[in-house]
Amino acid sequence: MIRKFAAMAAAALIMVGCTNVDPVTGERTRNNTGTGAIIGAIVGAGAGTLAGGDDRRNAMIGAGVGALAGAAIGNYMDRTYQNLRERLAGSGVGVTRVNQSQILLNFPADLTFDLNRDAVKSQFVPTLRDVGNILQEYDQTTIDVYGHADCTGADAYNQDLSERRAMNVSSVLMQGGVIRQRVAARGYGESQIRYQPCEAAANRRVEVYVSAFQG
Repeated sequence: MIRKFAAMAAAALIMVGCTNVDPVTGERTRNNTGTGAIIGAIVGAGAGTLAGGDDRRNAMIGAGVGALAGAAIGNYMDRTYQNLRERLAGSGVGVTRVNQSQILLNFPADLTFDLNRDAVKSQFVPTLRDVGNILQEYDQTTIDVYGHADCTGADAYNQDLSERRAMNVSSVLMQGGVIRQRVAARGYGESQIRYQPCEAAANRRVEVYVSAFQG
């Protein structure tokens, strides 16, 4: 399953590169650097998050990211949460403190994507890059990007769409300065419906979990 997901992501992005369509904004331009970066992030998702995180942990340590421990975790995440709330106020991005060591950022589909499209809306790209800039400053965290879909359409289509949306959001965050070793992406399709009816636009969302990198 892990290898299948990574291979599918790489194949899709190689195809995007061949057609000269930017996978993030939908503009017709070549973006080999962005494609390579996001393939690295998806491989990180397969080898890291889905397999317990050891590979991503080792990669982060190798990149010089220090782990947090004890009381430092709460203090660090307090500052991260406060900064995110202040700088993203009015942007439409939801900022929720999940627990002492984790923050949830919610990107509603109506702001982030056009219907049935995986390219981030051009007007929302600067906001996502701003998120990346903030997360770059608080680099002792891991970034898990989860794509979700509503129940409209076939299961397989929704699964693929949610994966591509998660990949493209990850790519913009990395453009904002987040190193790829910290990022993992995964699509859940329509398996985690949160709002009723299941066709509700709110279910077409991307969630980003910012978690303390703990020692």
